[in-house]
Amino acid sequence: MKTKIQEIHTNSITKMTKKCLQIAVLLLLSFTSIQAQDKKAKDLLNEVTSKIKSYDNIVIDFKYSLNNAKENINQDSKGNVTMKGNQYVLNFMGVTKIFDGQKTYTINPEDEEVTVSKVNEKDDNAITPSKMLTFFNSGYKYNMDIVQNVKGRKIQYIKLAPTNSKDQRKEILLGIDVQTKHIYNLIETGKNGTKTTLTVNSFKTNQPLSKNQFTFVASKYPKYYINKLD
Repeated sequence: MKTKIQEIHTNSITKMTKKCLQIAVLLLLSFTSIQAQDKKAKDLLNEVTSKIKSYDNIVIDFKYSLNNAKENINQDSKGNVTMKGNQYVLNFMGVTKIFDGQKTYTINPEDEEVTVSKVNEKDDNAITPSKMLTFFNSGYKYNMDIVQNVKGRKIQYIKLAPTNSKDQRKEILLGIDVQTKHIYNLIETGKNGTKTTLTVNSFKTNQPLSKNQFTFVASKYPKYYINKLD
């Protein structure tokens, strides 16, 4: 029988990937269509959007933490994501995800398997920029929260609270560097006491990328089983 922590490690890669991509989408998508409950929060989000839209591409190294004191669970993982437009390459927990704008390729070295799936806008579990935009456009109230000094950086937090009482998330805190207008971290607190934190360790822009950066090359994985879901 698996232990509690083993079950979480085995079943949480997809959920963690979604959280990691939340910050990617928040960086890439416009907040101008969101009806703000707090004008200052809206103005700050718009500044973030304007700054990010000026970049051709973004490369982020991040730390992901999962904590639940009641269950005595503390997990830390590192990863990185490269983004250009709606394309991305995400490396996290030993798994690589490539999205070329139409299909997602999930490369799992441990199982020697590549899972290929098309993006389905009607799938509630699909990780797409438009889904994330819808996610933050509806079902959330937000306003300015606390300001913290983190190693000399002034971080302004914006709190997002779900309006659906059935939502298992209590709140989300989005930390923004006031000077650079870059997102510093994303903190999600669940009603069960679980807290997940994604912190940006390195933020690079306009990097020299290969023309095949977001292309899956099957010849690199000759022994892998290609699992086409569509």
